[in-house]
Amino acid sequence: MIKQLLARFTRRGAAAPIVPEHSVAGRTLLLLITIMSFLSAVTLGGVVLVQKSAIAWSADVGREMTIQIRPVEGEVMDSNLRTAVTLAQTTPGVAGARALTVEESQALLEPWLGAGLDLSAIEIPRLIVVQLADPVDADIEQLQRNLQAIKGASLDTHAAWRQQLNTMAGTVVVSGLLVLGLIGVATVLAIIFATRGAMASNREIVDVLHFIGASNKFIAGEFQGRFLSIGLQGGFLGALLCALFFALISMAAGSVLPSEATTQVGFIFGAFVLGIDGTIGVALVVPAIAALTAITSRLTVRRYLSEAS
Repeated sequence: MIKQLLARFTRRGAAAPIVPEHSVAGRTLLLLITIMSFLSAVTLGGVVLVQKSAIAWSADVGREMTIQIRPVEGEVMDSNLRTAVTLAQTTPGVAGARALTVEESQALLEPWLGAGLDLSAIEIPRLIVVQLADPVDADIEQLQRNLQAIKGASLDTHAAWRQQLNTMAGTVVVSGLLVLGLIGVATVLAIIFATRGAMASNREIVDVLHFIGASNKFIAGEFQGRFLSIGLQGGFLGALLCALFFALISMAAGSVLPSEATTQVGFIFGAFVLGIDGTIGVALVVPAIAALTAITSRLTVRRYLSEAS
């Protein structure tokens, strides 16, 4: 045994690794790290998609307001609509205003009242959609004051909706980060058990290395190099599976889910396209998992050796 190890170090060109490359524990750890990398990348990708959608929601909602004109006895609805549209269009910072037709207003009530109802005999409130050129420069207070002259008119800036959307998106992002943390803890524990198992199975080699003068730092470096290779392979496979997962979900979402479900899912996750920032985030999972694997294995080996000495 000693002669074989000495020959291994002296013949550097044909040197074999101290830690076996194709052991059962190594293959199991590779599979485990691949699964953990895939879960981490999918979670991170989902967080990025929700955050991007939340930013888009906030921007869209922030550039739009609605004026509601309620039916009032003695008031002419069409006249109030024209007056409100004129007041909105002349307000600084407003890009345009348009009153919804009776058909469009009735269509907005269908999710609550159901389709096929005849609402022609009922005078329903009417809406005016106001598009803002710049939410910062828009004089919303002036528009609110001017609308007081119209009976039954009220302005909705959608501030409550923006707050609810941002709260929901923030909750999803924080939950995703907590899941990432739990996956990281599980990965570290798996690496620790795998490293200690590899140390136990190679105990005789470690004893001989100590006998010929190898330091704990050298032995830990050998194990670190092997586990770094496993971490890189597992991280790359996990990131690749994640990219394929999002590609398949993007293609299948429109054909498998009903149109209503597709709309709701698309509202939260968009078109399941990661984009540049999402792709970079998923790609960073590879070096992060590899570094976590290498550092954890090195610390575990050095602690194991210190306890055994």
